Amino acid sequence: MYHVVAGVDEDVERARNCARAVADLPGPPSERTVWLLHSFTDNPSGASAPQVRSVREATELLEEAGADVEVRESSGDPARALLEAAEEADADLVVVAGRRERSPAGKAVFGSTTQTVILEADRSVLVAGTTQDD
Repeated sequence: MYHVVAGVDEDVERARNCARAVADLPGPPSERTVWLLHSFTDNPSGASAPQVRSVREATELLEEAGADVEVRESSGDPARALLEAAEEADADLVVVAGRRERSPAGKAVFGSTTQTVILEADRSVLVAGTTQDD
């Protein structure tokens, strides 16, 4: 069994990109366990992760592909939460989404969560591509 931890924020397209990247990994998705992790930095309504649209859509995409999906949630620093979940799961891979930056300097830098995970992870990290804007 291949274990993946994927970070999903509120952005639906980034969540779909992460889910597609996981679904497209080599081997049958049915042999893949995926923890989708949503970290709340502010949650005044008291929502749970499965109530977040981006999490629901990523879950549906992965389940349709045949993966075993578990939704997890945390609060606080998303990078720290992803790294801790990867450790807890003894994950084979951590998946994060890239952010499309518009400035020339911004294009060379990932979002802070993605950058922290890349630099601090003790396992492989896959950065899911971004969708091109028209």
